[in-house]
Amino acid sequence: MGLSVTAAIFAVCLIIVVNVKISEGLIDYKDALSKSIVFLEAQRSGRLPPNNRVPWRGHSGLQDGALANVNLVGGYYDAGDNVKYGLPMAFTITTLSWGAFFYRAELEKAGELGNVRSAIRWGTDYFLKASSKKNRLWVQVGDPVADHQCWMRPENMETPRTLYKIDESTPGTEIAAETAAAMAASSLVFRNTDHAYARRLLNKAKLLFEFAVNHKGTYDGECPFYCSFSGYNDELLWAASWLYIATKKEKYFHYIHEQAISASVDEFSWDLKYAGVQVLLSGLYFSGEEPFQGYKKQADNFVCSVLPDSPYSQIYISPGGLIHIRDGANTQYVTSTAYLLSVYSDLLTRYKQSVTCGDKVFQPDHLMAFAKRQMDYLLGENPVGISYMVGFGPKSPRQAHHRGSSVPPMSPLSVISCPISFMQWFNKDTPNANVLTGAIVGGPDRYDNFDDKRWDSSKLEPTTYINSLAVGVLAKLANNHNA
Repeated sequence: MGLSVTAAIFAVCLIIVVNVKISEGLIDYKDALSKSIVFLEAQRSGRLPPNNRVPWRGHSGLQDGALANVNLVGGYYDAGDNVKYGLPMAFTITTLSWGAFFYRAELEKAGELGNVRSAIRWGTDYFLKASSKKNRLWVQVGDPVADHQCWMRPENMETPRTLYKIDESTPGTEIAAETAAAMAASSLVFRNTDHAYARRLLNKAKLLFEFAVNHKGTYDGECPFYCSFSGYNDELLWAASWLYIATKKEKYFHYIHEQAISASVDEFSWDLKYAGVQVLLSGLYFSGEEPFQGYKKQADNFVCSVLPDSPYSQIYISPGGLIHIRDGANTQYVTSTAYLLSVYSDLLTRYKQSVTCGDKVFQPDHLMAFAKRQMDYLLGENPVGISYMVGFGPKSPRQAHHRGSSVPPMSPLSVISCPISFMQWFNKDTPNANVLTGAIVGGPDRYDNFDDKRWDSSKLEPTTYINSLAVGVLAKLANNHNA
């Protein structure tokens, strides 16, 4: 009995030592940062550039838009399918631009600023095409029902490239406003390197915002895959905030304070933007713009609802320590929360502020420590010892729920039966033919359980917006915790 107790104590101590070493910097955040950007490149649609870093990807969707005699070649596939959805694509570009703008120095030091700018431009070039006509925005390419009935890599897809748009008679305020936010945020990224391009993006952002405001209505065309359950008020506030930061024009200031609606929430996602707005505008309050004080209070409310040791905590934390809001790409809430806490901790530090939750006061380093624990969990410091970023660390998912990764390269002339495609590649319990480097998959369930099985899309499907929100915080961690 004594020997068993001694062995148990030794095992516990060993686990503690290993965890301490990991937390002290054995995780290579710079490598994780680099790989997270490579995944975004694997999601590109269109004619790939000569410097394409994903050897198993090829040109795809080269006739996108032809059905309406418009050029919609380019952009991004959102996840493991071959549809180009406007709302999540725009959110990906907005958040990636925020990271590039806020963590510019850290990305430059890591040698990744150029790659991030290229990733942003791949999206904004597409949005310029999609919004070429005033009060019209092409918001989706591809029939999602037909697409989900065929397991085929985009280079060989034969499913319909159906086109969907919003206009004055069929408005879509959420998508128009989110695209406006993406264009305004990205204009800040290019302002000092390509002023003409930045001006073009900003002008388009202004027009899209006016379209969103003047023709209000929820567009349900992306349902059931991207239904806006939160409504469009958050997107309007989000877009107005980015436009105000980019222009400092009174019209956007007045919109934010006189027309916009805000609310205290406990998540930040492609559907719900309030927490992002509140952290973003808190920076203006800290820098002396007193009217934004209310957003600091709401940002504090977000922090108080998320931190597990807050008396107002509302978020479920798994036994292993991971945020779990809902099944189905749950890691999007992990990276989004980590990103907001990272940015907010920097703002609080810069202006010597803190967060009060009832009888507890949290200093900025406490917020960052929790954000770091979330990212460390994703990168391998978790009960099952697996990195949820493909190709990172000694053990990572091998069966990402992703067509391009799981289907081997083949001749462009190959003809594949859709029913047979599932038998050949989807249902086989074998590693993917191509490594989807850098993809952060959906992650474990609420009890930290994870099965690396391609057909479990809730755990194995990656998305662009999971990674776009990881880039900024990984850049910060790489700067502060890697030599």
